Amino acid sequence: MFKIFKYLNWKEWILLVLTLGFVAGQVWCNISLPQCTLKISEYLQMPDISAYWQEIVLACVEMLCYALGVVICAIAAHYFSSWVVTNLLTKVRGKIFQKVNEFSFSEINKFSIPSLITRSTNDITQLQQVLTTFLTLGLQAPLTAVLAVINITKISVGNSAGQLTWVNVLSVIAICIVVTVIVITVVPKFKKIQKATDGLNLVTRENLTGLKVVRANSAEDVQEQKFNKVNTLFSKLDLFVSRVMAIIEPSLSFIMQGTSLAIVWIIGLLAKENPYLLTVMSAFTQYSIFIIMSFTSLSVLFMFVPRGIVSGRRINEILDTEIVLKDGEGAQTVSKGTIEFKNVFFRYPDADADVLENISFEVNPGETIAFIGSTGSGKSTLINLIPRFYDCSEGEILINGVNVKEFTQKELHDLIGYVPQKGMLFSGTVKENIKYGNENATDEEVERAIDIAEANFVYNLPNGLEYHISQGGKNVSGGQKQRLSIARAIIKNPDILIFDDSFSALDYKTDKMVREKLNEAYKDTTKVIVAQRIGTIMNADKIVVLNEGKIVGMGQHKELLKSCDVYREIALSQLSKEELENE
Repeated sequence: MFKIFKYLNWKEWILLVLTLGFVAGQVWCNISLPQCTLKISEYLQMPDISAYWQEIVLACVEMLCYALGVVICAIAAHYFSSWVVTNLLTKVRGKIFQKVNEFSFSEINKFSIPSLITRSTNDITQLQQVLTTFLTLGLQAPLTAVLAVINITKISVGNSAGQLTWVNVLSVIAICIVVTVIVITVVPKFKKIQKATDGLNLVTRENLTGLKVVRANSAEDVQEQKFNKVNTLFSKLDLFVSRVMAIIEPSLSFIMQGTSLAIVWIIGLLAKENPYLLTVMSAFTQYSIFIIMSFTSLSVLFMFVPRGIVSGRRINEILDTEIVLKDGEGAQTVSKGTIEFKNVFFRYPDADADVLENISFEVNPGETIAFIGSTGSGKSTLINLIPRFYDCSEGEILINGVNVKEFTQKELHDLIGYVPQKGMLFSGTVKENIKYGNENATDEEVERAIDIAEANFVYNLPNGLEYHISQGGKNVSGGQKQRLSIARAIIKNPDILIFDDSFSALDYKTDKMVREKLNEAYKDTTKVIVAQRIGTIMNADKIVVLNEGKIVGMGQHKELLKSCDVYREIALSQLSKEELENE
């Protein structure tokens, strides 16, 4: 939990020290109040009170000053602690966001998206509450307890008030027993609550993302059952913790009131022998309450801090995760648009078998290479190795003659325009989504990208290019999202364009027109296409046929029809023999 303090700058360290100083000042003023009460009580016991009227007034003024000091120091301590903690966790939240952006798919899958969301939001909030409480009570409670014990000892020396010390000892023991039982019972539940929160986020996100599928299959009851299961688990854990925590306040209040009653009762019994005890009763009671309140505050810390530790560990798990895909030292290339796979193998983390085996091929600048195969043959996995979404397990991948691991990730990604299988848009205008690939693109370049991607529908939208796209592109169709995704990729003018089954959401006519315009406008750009349609790839310069992660055929359309059984089966499943011959 405290590892994150390394992100404080020197100004924030100064404010942190000031916070502790104000807390110490608050404690000192608080502890001084009973001394004023004791002075006033002693003066009031004098035979001639009028002779000490001035001293009584001064003691009252002194008491008011200490009370004002408590208020000022408390406000300042809470203000500075809140400021320091808020700024600190703002940095931590930014560090988490930055770190997650550096994650490969392996790290993201390790944590899961719902868990990353929980750690970036709920865990940060929990940690903020705990740190703010700790910075004030962490010093205030033990310091108050120590000073109160010292002052009680001073009062007790030389009179029978020392017998009252046992009342405080027994009270502290009772508090420790209550707190220990509660801590042992509650703390193990905190980690389970955070995991249950991950589960709630997972089911809620899954339901909202797949709402159309849920309704289309009338599966609302199934989703409700899944949600009720995790919701019930979370509720039971939270209710258990709340019930146990509810015992604290009445238990500690009972101990505090019992202590006050015991002090008054014992003083009443001893006052005949030692009337001075009536004078110190008020101060002694106040110090006793300070001791009990201090241990009460410590008990609150004992219950809050473990929750903060759990959240802190979950946050540090992200920040301390070693990035698998590390940047290279950077590379300068001469050739543009070449791709070469040399005996590439790939296996997903924790998998038992390779997904890709001994993949080798070359692509020259300006060529179009296409990948086809049955579902699960490894097509998308293969092209995800080019931009280093994953690293190959064995072998080499060369871009422009340089191993992809030698590039910085920014250098590598600047060479590539990538269109995912599922069009992904961000909240913002149409123009902002297209210029996401190149923020410095001119209006002419935007219009050109729209024309090539056959995305002229944008001019018919309300406000045209300024039309606001909702999160995930929910207010445009799948085909429209895909065409805008293509426009976003080509506006980069990259050396390599990768289309991961990106034409599947387009009708045959639009598919053909987009590819014709791409071939005309980007003759010198290497194009990598994954597709299920034979019509999309049949004119490619090189077609690679994959089956169970292995290359079973490579060549052009007509060659593969004769030499590759897998390709011929796929082709005949989509086109008749006569259509294939005419092609």
